[in-house]
Amino acid sequence: MTGKLNTEGKAQRKSAPANKRLFTLKEGAAYLGRSEWGMRELIWAGVIPVVKPQAARKIFLDVRDLDLFVEANKSVYR
Repeated sequence: MTGKLNTEGKAQRKSAPANKRLFTLKEGAAYLGRSEWGMRELIWAGVIPVVKPQAARKIFLDVRDLDLFVEANKSVYR
């Protein structure tokens, strides 16, 4: 879990504003609880699409795609 410790010593997760649709790679990784390299691997494998403006190097992740990834990978643990 990423974030700072609160006064009780428990980790607080950083979260993006509820109305924000596009996340940076770092924000998307925190949203899914993965490392940035883990996110890159999912992107390179074509599992998670990216938003890349023309003539720009920076990529963004659509929160809807991240939510779809979570829904598609849910299962019952036995």
